[in-house]
Amino acid sequence: MNINKYNKNKVLMILSIPLVILIICIGTSIGSSNISIMDIISIILHKLFNVRLLEGIEVKDVSIIWSIRLPRVLLAFTVGGALAASGAVVQSVLKNPLASPYTLGVSSGASLGVGLLIVSGISIPFLGNFSLPLIGFISSLLTMIIVLVFASKVDKELSNSTIILSGMVFSLFFNAALTTITALFTSKIEAITMWQMGSFSMRGWSYLKAGFPFFIIGIIGVMIFAKEMDVLTFGEEQAKSIGVEAERVKKYLFLFVAILTGAAVSISGTIGFVDLIAPHIVRKIFGSKHSCVIPMSVVFGGCLMVVTDLIARTIIVPSELPVGAVTAIIGAPFFAYLYFKKSK
Repeated sequence: MNINKYNKNKVLMILSIPLVILIICIGTSIGSSNISIMDIISIILHKLFNVRLLEGIEVKDVSIIWSIRLPRVLLAFTVGGALAASGAVVQSVLKNPLASPYTLGVSSGASLGVGLLIVSGISIPFLGNFSLPLIGFISSLLTMIIVLVFASKVDKELSNSTIILSGMVFSLFFNAALTTITALFTSKIEAITMWQMGSFSMRGWSYLKAGFPFFIIGIIGVMIFAKEMDVLTFGEEQAKSIGVEAERVKKYLFLFVAILTGAAVSISGTIGFVDLIAPHIVRKIFGSKHSCVIPMSVVFGGCLMVVTDLIARTIIVPSELPVGAVTAIIGAPFFAYLYFKKSK
């Protein structure tokens, strides 16, 4: 990377900070009752530092912003950032622009685990609302481990094609199992379907607190291997020749991908295409250096998720669309563009 490109990226990364703040403020401001950005800033400062509220701010506005909208927007940003970072890692390691964490069966495994919990009616007393997120996360992690173990048994070198095919096989199997369960328990169809389509509705601070540690662990873990990912882009043979243990690095990276994707899916449900769109746009703007690609994928993916969630909850007020439906409407044409461009 030349000096001019490095300086340009540095400036753009700095400018992304006010962009994130602006997107979060807009997402928090717009809703059934619009509240000005200055009022939002005043409410946040009041809650965090006990600063006196601006005149004219009502008690209900404070409750709407602090208890409903702000945690929802921050959760959407976190989930979008986690999915986008996961997508960037998977596309880089597998050297496939159409690959994503969902390609590896993570989403299908989480959906099956949650589906089984819903139809069984089992509740874990001390977890309450966190039963579904916990089961979704454990299922995602187990799915990734199963895929990697199966792929390593078939191919000790853990080639990219073997990993992708293994993920697709288990993804199809888990989807078929979930479809069978849904057909057998028709009374639970709505609950399973709504979870699969993804939503941030009624997700408060507790969900953000539950998912944020996993997000931090996953991002830090991925960033530790940023240089190794740069080397892997030149091929595994060349990586091995300079001392990079490709198989070990892949296993660690996929583990952190499972942590990020599992936490995101378990909290919000299945939301596709963000992990596909965000890394591609980031690479177009910032190049392929992963110390830049990963954090900017978090920024762009988070902002994209906030915007799509804003569309989902305001386009047909008072009803609300599933976020997964909105991302699919935006992402499907983008996916088709990538596929046909690659084929051409």
